[in-house]
Amino acid sequence: MSVILPVIVTVVSLATLLQHGWAYRGHFASDAMPSGAIVLTLIVFAAGLADLWALWSGPRWAPAMLAGLVLQLASIWLFWRAIAASRAARLRLAFDPVLPGSVVRHGPYRLVRHPFYASYMLFWLGWSVAAWSVWAVPPLLVMVAIYVFAARGEEARFTRSPFAGEYQLYRQQVGMFWPRWP
Repeated sequence: MSVILPVIVTVVSLATLLQHGWAYRGHFASDAMPSGAIVLTLIVFAAGLADLWALWSGPRWAPAMLAGLVLQLASIWLFWRAIAASRAARLRLAFDPVLPGSVVRHGPYRLVRHPFYASYMLFWLGWSVAAWSVWAVPPLLVMVAIYVFAARGEEARFTRSPFAGEYQLYRQQVGMFWPRWP
């Protein structure tokens, strides 16, 4: 099998991780990097190595790589839409204990409360599908569990913020990671 498709998946995967890294300092407004975000960074590094190994160590299936690539490109699109929608809000990093300063309700936030985490999950799902290996499943599950935990923590901080009532209404109207259909 040609190496062109796995190289493309690898380049897109690594570029996506780099853009997520850029967002830590270029978009999010935390005063310092929370210890939970440091641990998350280390886990992302380990999960990325595991997925690279899974992609390159076994047999590759072109349809899975194409499907995974489409999922990753969708995650990139959602990530940048979330960046554009939340730029003025000065959002905090994952696991930052500071209470939220606003509720963002435009852009992808009209459909999901946590579009960044949704984009990250979509990315890891895409990489796992592209690798088409049982060894890509554990990193996916770990990453999804971490993002769910982080999102729940952020929602708990909203309940203690001046925006508690507004956020409660928002929670009733909008899905956490996936759009809520009527």
